[in-house]
Amino acid sequence: MKKLLLIILSLLFLIGCANRGVGPQGGPKDETPPSVVKEMPENGALNYKGKTIEVAFNEYIQLDNVADNVLISPPQQRPPEVKAYGKKLRVTFEEELQDSTTYTIDFGAAICDNNEKNPLEGYSFSFATADVIDSLQISGQLLNSEDLNPISGIIVGIHANHHDSALATIPFTRITRTNSEGKFTIRNIRPGKYKLYALQDVSKDYIYQAGEGLALCDSLFEPMCHQEMVQDTLWKDSVEIDTIRTINKTFFDPQDVVLFFFKESKQRLYFQRAVRDKQHYFQLMFAAPQDSIPVIKPIETDEDWLKYTLCQANKTKDTITYWLTDSVAIKQDTLQFEMTYYKTDSLYELQQQTDTIRAIYRAPRLSERARAALEKNKKQPFVELTNNGKSPFEIYSPLQIYLATPIQSFYPDSLHLYQLKDTTHLPIKIKTITATDSTNMIYEIEHKWLPETTYELVVDSAAFIDIYGNVNNRVKSQFKVRSLDEYSSLIVKISPYRSNAVIQVLNENDAVVREQMAQPDGVKFEYLTPQGYYLRVYIDENNDGTWTTGDYLTWRHPEPVYYFPNKLTLRANWDFEETFEYLAQPQNKQKPEELKQDAGKKK
Repeated sequence: MKKLLLIILSLLFLIGCANRGVGPQGGPKDETPPSVVKEMPENGALNYKGKTIEVAFNEYIQLDNVADNVLISPPQQRPPEVKAYGKKLRVTFEEELQDSTTYTIDFGAAICDNNEKNPLEGYSFSFATADVIDSLQISGQLLNSEDLNPISGIIVGIHANHHDSALATIPFTRITRTNSEGKFTIRNIRPGKYKLYALQDVSKDYIYQAGEGLALCDSLFEPMCHQEMVQDTLWKDSVEIDTIRTINKTFFDPQDVVLFFFKESKQRLYFQRAVRDKQHYFQLMFAAPQDSIPVIKPIETDEDWLKYTLCQANKTKDTITYWLTDSVAIKQDTLQFEMTYYKTDSLYELQQQTDTIRAIYRAPRLSERARAALEKNKKQPFVELTNNGKSPFEIYSPLQIYLATPIQSFYPDSLHLYQLKDTTHLPIKIKTITATDSTNMIYEIEHKWLPETTYELVVDSAAFIDIYGNVNNRVKSQFKVRSLDEYSSLIVKISPYRSNAVIQVLNENDAVVREQMAQPDGVKFEYLTPQGYYLRVYIDENNDGTWTTGDYLTWRHPEPVYYFPNKLTLRANWDFEETFEYLAQPQNKQKPEELKQDAGKKK
């Protein structure tokens, strides 16, 4: 009995030692995606007439964002049902399968393991309803036409119908979707000639609808394949080669198509809202730029307050500000009027529309005591006045004065400009003071500034009087102009020269800093702050002075864009010269890597 008890105690001791690691131990994180162990039918099956596909995996799975990840080719009007059951995936088609057709299911990043959501990237399943499976491919890359960024999540498809109208009338023959590098491969294509397009298929009907982004291509593509003998390297480890063998490999063409994605200038134009933050003005907000200012007509009032109202529009006329000067209208909490304007219909055609609009001012809630105190201490407000006179001041900049309300009159003699030399103020005669907007809210003083010189602007009290009779307070600003040693210059010559080429200097955020039309002997960009810059060129084919996007109805391609492939690091007090051979490399190889970002995710 004692011997048996000793054996039991020994066993318990050994079990306790073996289990000292039981409990949370950490360990490496699972980064391995699920792997396929069985497919039914087999991938690449022929003469398959069923409507269900099942795939078994080595671990439990879950599905992520099926609608955006899973893509069926040829496209289905009724998407299949895609579900996960434990370690299995099931796809059930909702439509009758077409005869003599190869089907491809691209799962994207939809299939993930159940714990860490590691996606199984690049898995696709194909089968044919006939005794042969189509196997040709077309590959390439989709770039955003304006900045050559790759763009993800865009449908790329082919049409066997070669007419340009096919994109807007019938679904694609076969499709795929671009990845984060903008790359795409359309698989399982049967022999023939095809038109190739890209489409931001917002409507999910695989047909172009007005307003959707797209890419056009003039060429017809005939996919082919060929075989070549290539060397295949087998490695013993990450350093040592085991064997180099020669194998026969299949290559598919074309494999380097570049498409340029664009959005048409068409935008949905409609009225958004009326905003009245202050009693003395209101704003009308529109969803897109417009060509004309709306016509408004007061209703339900005997006062024609519009007659005394000043209308101010921004450059794109999508924000219209109405400055009220009629005292009766200003005191009214609600102004009601008819507005006639243009809005787009479902086909993006402009149609005239008349609506009744209410501009409502909601005063802040105050107690009677606070309201009485506010009225008692109420003073004549000053016109808010600011300017851009701050150090360091750029030598090429005009001096600008900004007013918060429209100006009715101003006195040029009440503005004084001085050059400071030691303690002396040397007066400078201001030749011109120009109002740069229709409401006289921005004034500009041009002067040839001297480098490393300090200036002072003095605006006397009551130099400006606004439309409400308010005047400005006295303002004094000092600013020092940068030294020429703090600037760099860049001379750029393009080859081959084109008179309608526009050269743009970009900063490290891919934003335009300067631009000039190309000249045969090059153009000089002066007074650049020493830092890193990049170069871009676009061809202004319609000579309108701006980059122009494409248009489907007129089959107009976006104006071509080219990037200088290297960063230019400018140093202070140096002149740099660069020749930009913008056709030396394909456009999809030009843009510097540090500037690239997925245009599909920028928004």
